[in-house]
Amino acid sequence: MFIIKRCLFMWLWLVIAITTYAQQPSPLTLKELLSKVDQKAPALLTDSAAILIRLAQANEVHNNWLPNLKLNYQADIGTSNNTTGPYFGFGIIPSSSGGIHNTSVTTALSDNLGIAALDWEVYNFGKYGAQNRVANSDVTVEQNQYAESKYDLRAFTIGNYLQLLRLQDFMGIQYRDIQRTQEILRSIMSLAKSGVRPGVDTSIAQAELSKARLNYIEVNNQLKQVQLQLSAVSGYPYQSIVPDTTIEMTLIGQPSAYLFPADTANHPLINFYRSVYQNNLDREKLIKKMYNPAISVEAAAWDRGSSVDANGQYNNLSSGYGFQRGNYLVGVGISYNLFDLRRRQLKLRTQKASTDYAYKKLQEQQQLLNISASQADVEMETALNRLKEIPNQLKAANDGYRQKLSLYRNGLTDIVELDAALNILYRAETDYMQAKYDYSNALFRKAITENQVNSILNLLK
Repeated sequence: MFIIKRCLFMWLWLVIAITTYAQQPSPLTLKELLSKVDQKAPALLTDSAAILIRLAQANEVHNNWLPNLKLNYQADIGTSNNTTGPYFGFGIIPSSSGGIHNTSVTTALSDNLGIAALDWEVYNFGKYGAQNRVANSDVTVEQNQYAESKYDLRAFTIGNYLQLLRLQDFMGIQYRDIQRTQEILRSIMSLAKSGVRPGVDTSIAQAELSKARLNYIEVNNQLKQVQLQLSAVSGYPYQSIVPDTTIEMTLIGQPSAYLFPADTANHPLINFYRSVYQNNLDREKLIKKMYNPAISVEAAAWDRGSSVDANGQYNNLSSGYGFQRGNYLVGVGISYNLFDLRRRQLKLRTQKASTDYAYKKLQEQQQLLNISASQADVEMETALNRLKEIPNQLKAANDGYRQKLSLYRNGLTDIVELDAALNILYRAETDYMQAKYDYSNALFRKAITENQVNSILNLLK
């Protein structure tokens, strides 16, 4: 009676598992998932905001040529009691025009001053142009970094999608393993009632069934973990991310799927490091231009008023707050700091070291990409050879299991040999699952390495 109840419980659990497995939402294609990731991935949204920052900074640099036009007005009250002699003001000593008397005069006076001053660096021998090129280069680096992040995220999404396919296939294997174990258990119970088989066979079969159920639970957990990772970058509810199981067979059915020309020269990774190298070259040119002489236009117009008249008479303080005299001054000047020769030499040496590092980093990435392409070719060849051999293993394992099950039911073999045949079939199915995954994974790795992901996606629905 206990065995019957336990079997009913197991059967109920199996029905629930099958129902859950059958009620999954409609498959989500890889193209749909990648499109959603391109739009919703938090990392890409952050990187796109960084591009806007660089664009704003470039616009700021492009306006460095603007002149300085300063307006100033002041009204003052104090003494004008000077003596003859030079000094450096250092921005601390207030200026006082005139006010040289035979005796010390401490009578207060008032004055006011309004000034409009123009300072315009009109020509600096290419400095403005070099600054603009560096600013544009900074934008290009940020855009290429965004493109590289997007490409890496697509590779991450494809890898997890294929992992999801493998786990879903694995769940199907676990489901079939539960069915087979359930079938064996029913046969054992029938034979045990008639006394043909010992009760220990029932315990062994129940243990195997429990192990299959635990495997199913563990694989289901792994599948949900991958769904959660894809949900984080796509915005889809994780329950709705169900892979299209036809992808693997579609790719396997395309004998020329892996025959595409490599495009590593325009790979997003190479474009990024190439733009970093170009950015360093532009900075070298900027340093060469940064310490050149500067030609400036200076102009000023001002009006003044004072409570002291031309005869040195101190009048009412209120008379000093109206403009009485006006002047203007216009000039062109050139300035150059001789010690900038040494500063330019030192700064240029530092920048050349940075440029050399960027160039070597570019070469390193090109070599790594070429090595990855060769590794992908080897993996593709290995995966194709596995796919050719696996069907033989699977057919032989399935035939062996069916034969052992028939022999066991007729009392011609024991539970140990039947369990061994079941394990061989389980291993053959998992090997086939792994072979399909390895082929699809190797194909996409080759496409990612050689910048031909779209060529593979075009083969899918």
